[in-house]
Amino acid sequence: MTQSEAETEGLGASLAPSLGGEGVAYLIGDLGAGKTTLARGMARGLGAAAREVASPTFALLHEYAGEEGAIVLRHLDLYRLADDVRELEILGLPDAVRGAPVCVEWPRGAIRRLLPPTVEIDLEVLPDERRLIRVRRLPP
Repeated sequence: MTQSEAETEGLGASLAPSLGGEGVAYLIGDLGAGKTTLARGMARGLGAAAREVASPTFALLHEYAGEEGAIVLRHLDLYRLADDVRELEILGLPDAVRGAPVCVEWPRGAIRRLLPPTVEIDLEVLPDERRLIRVRRLPP
């Protein structure tokens, strides 16, 4: 449970190291649930400048680099895409996200077949604006 944007970001930072070199985190929740805030924390936890993190809704994919210039996190948003394996393959996924941890907003069946998660994070906004956040680690 988090009570503020800062707490949600902090939770993301604490979860980030568990992604390892190529882990995949699915961020699941309604609009405004805090998915991008959690991704910002993950980027910070992996060494990227958190201020650079924004929702990739219109860009589809953002990459965040650490101090050495290496990509430390790829942030994918599938909100505007159809749930179609062929469309994702035409776009070059999952090849485009290999080599670094990935967080995926709006995962659906197609991406699940192409890029299975190592962790699923459900975010729910409660009536008092706190976030109930459930983390499920999945076997490799």
